[in-house]
Amino acid sequence: MLQSIEGVYKNGNIQLSELPSDVSESRVIVTFLEPKKYQIQKQIMRFGMFCGHEQSTEKDFQITEFNGDTEDGLDWS
Repeated sequence: MLQSIEGVYKNGNIQLSELPSDVSESRVIVTFLEPKKYQIQKQIMRFGMFCGHEQSTEKDFQITEFNGDTEDGLDWS
């Protein structure tokens, strides 16, 4: 007797939504119906994603340079 039971394949395992009736051991055929496609992004940032219409200048880099925190009590020299 053939039975069809819905389940989910995830990370190499099949999870059945219910147990088959009157079956203790049997050969099976697994049919994948609608595979979910995950878009894997290889990197979080890509070159130029925050660029604007103007190029950065040397003064822009001097403004953003970290010169220490005067309130932390550490010697940043």
